[in-house]
Amino acid sequence: MIENAEKFFELYKTDEALRARVKEAMDCYPGSFEIREPLVEEVLLPIAHELGLDFTVSELRAYETRKKLSHLHQSDEEYFASIEDEEGFWLLDNGWEYDEDVLRAGEEWKR
Repeated sequence: MIENAEKFFELYKTDEALRARVKEAMDCYPGSFEIREPLVEEVLLPIAHELGLDFTVSELRAYETRKKLSHLHQSDEEYFASIEDEEGFWLLDNGWEYDEDVLRAGEEWKR
């Protein structure tokens, strides 16, 4: 459930012990930004499940997409204030955005 992903990250922002637990688990996979989806499945989702906040990788992607799109409607000041409070995205900003329009635009820019 997308709502569970949202609840998990609200808790993640405020619970230092949870952040430490996730970091400890992530440290077992050094240099693994290129495998973010399996990392989410092996680290983040089991911890969320233990907290009773089950969600899938697809639901996390939908949650992050909704959150990222909400930034488009903010003023620059609001945007920079909001991103200072965030840890970033688990999937979207780590190589898992497969938007062919963006890729095509990037190819045209190189020419």
